[in-house]
Amino acid sequence: MRLTDARIVLTGASGGLGAALASQLARAGAAVLLSGRDGGRLARIAMPAGCEYHTLATELTTEEGVARLTAAAREFRANALINNAGVGGFGLLEEQDWGTVEHVIATNLSAPVRLTQALLPLLRAQRSALVVNIGSAFGSLPFAGFAAYSAAKGGLHAFSQALRRELADSSVRVLHVSPRAIDTPLNSPAVRALNHALGNASDRPEAVARRIVRMIERGAVERHIGFPERLFAWLNGVAPGLIDQGLRGKLPTIKQHARSRRDGL
Repeated sequence: MRLTDARIVLTGASGGLGAALASQLARAGAAVLLSGRDGGRLARIAMPAGCEYHTLATELTTEEGVARLTAAAREFRANALINNAGVGGFGLLEEQDWGTVEHVIATNLSAPVRLTQALLPLLRAQRSALVVNIGSAFGSLPFAGFAAYSAAKGGLHAFSQALRRELADSSVRVLHVSPRAIDTPLNSPAVRALNHALGNASDRPEAVARRIVRMIERGAVERHIGFPERLFAWLNGVAPGLIDQGLRGKLPTIKQHARSRRDGL
């Protein structure tokens, strides 16, 4: 898709990756409709002069929120949707309350599926259209301490593949992106400490946004961002037992940091 022709609905726009994407998409010539929970943060996104952009504060885990954004997207004449909104979910499953688990799944999986379904009639009516789902390396490489999050992101990956095959005879293209950890203020102190303890690399949101913009321009359909995470995701698909063994030695460290999060340390 040529970004100069793109009219993009971007969810989670007030977050670290979302704000970087908003700015870079606009610089590339796209018109953008920015959605997020916090209207004040949406208003503070640094956008390039002269670009066309609109903002809408809404909660996409509710039926009303999805309906509001769907109506705004129709008025905006959107031909692309980037499902970027998401929340983390670090913690041991048996120690998390169900409300937390439900919120992680609703935000990372149910909301993008529901919004995509609502916007498909509009997108199918365009000469060229695009759905981009921002997943996670943990969707292909499920990780201890992130059971609900991995389940949601794994579901989003499967949804993207199924939808791409379902829309193969249409004008709508589907791209799924799996970044590794992204260094943003949205990461909790416990997650930052865990990444440091395990030596997990993190990417700057601006660098990830640049990669995603290039993927859109080049017509990619599925990409992992980060090495060796890309290799480990492939290995998990062909020999998950090896990943089990590799992560078992890290389990005490993961549990230590998960419990520090729970105890507020």
